[in-house]
Amino acid sequence: MQTWQIVIIVLTVILAALAIGLYILGKRAQKKKAEQDAQIAAAAQTVSMLIIDKKRMMLKDAGLPPQVLAQAPKLMRRSKMPIVKAKVGPKIMTFICDGEIFDMIPTKKEVKAVVSGLYITSIKGIRGSVQQAAPQKLKFWDKVKRKAQM
Repeated sequence: MQTWQIVIIVLTVILAALAIGLYILGKRAQKKKAEQDAQIAAAAQTVSMLIIDKKRMMLKDAGLPPQVLAQAPKLMRRSKMPIVKAKVGPKIMTFICDGEIFDMIPTKKEVKAVVSGLYITSIKGIRGSVQQAAPQKLKFWDKVKRKAQM
């Protein structure tokens, strides 16, 4: 065999092993996510709240309790998360929001939210429906600016 044939065979074997490894890791991540979703659903409560503000910010800047920061993985501490400040009863609390519903949450309005601990999983409008934001086609520079802000 020539050397270029050996190189191609070795690369093919390495790529196949990499694909199998990624497949196995993906399956594990799916199982872990399903377990976490089940735990979140078990602890869910419906709460009426007035949304004061919402932003994407780092966990350390969000004003969350120190216990939450201590339990968060290191990658999560440095990344920007969707944070919602809301008035629940007489208290003003800080919540972490699900990324899928973050854009739908209206500010300065009262909503019913399904909350599991400090995590908002879904929302419903109390007075009228919550309007979904229409997906916008972002231009290249808008995408660059959004990534720079995150």
